[in-house]
Amino acid sequence: MRVKSRWFKGDREKSPQEIAGAAAFILWKIAQNALKNMRSADFDIEAGPQYFDYLQEFLIFLVQIADRIAFEKMDNDSRVAFTTELALRVAENFAENRSALLGLSLGTCKSEFIARYNERSNIYSECGFGADGPDFAFIRYLGHCILEFCEERDRSWVVDQIMAIEAPEAVSTVQRAMKGLLDTESAEQRLGSGIGPD
Repeated sequence: MRVKSRWFKGDREKSPQEIAGAAAFILWKIAQNALKNMRSADFDIEAGPQYFDYLQEFLIFLVQIADRIAFEKMDNDSRVAFTTELALRVAENFAENRSALLGLSLGTCKSEFIARYNERSNIYSECGFGADGPDFAFIRYLGHCILEFCEERDRSWVVDQIMAIEAPEAVSTVQRAMKGLLDTESAEQRLGSGIGPD
């Protein structure tokens, strides 16, 4: 999956909040693409509450990945500001969509997302993340989170699908996107150096 993650104007350093705003939009697209892929692979994901259960878990996972990348690239204060803003932006976007489509309270949808995010973050924080990305436990945890609400007929192979296909593809896309968002060179500078834009 290709996403646009280069700043149009790279003449000034972007704030952690600006980077988080752009990242939130990208993570939403990545999570939706992962669900589209799973439905194409014949997983039974009904439009409605179950769809949002899947989407929520993917978004939480993706925020964790972006946070780990930020840990490597930002100072501590910037990373905290980035991840806090990112989690809030993702929660707001998720809540707006869930509320509008399911007729639920916007505030309830947002607070439930944040509560789940905090719960999951405690476990993800114990998982490893290195130069190659998340470790086996990190990705396996996402699979087991999704296992909690998938249909019975999908339970025997959903974790394999997540671990072998959906999570690695999503992680790769987040890594490329974050590299672009954290790049301070302008398009002109990149083109002048012979490196084309994404």
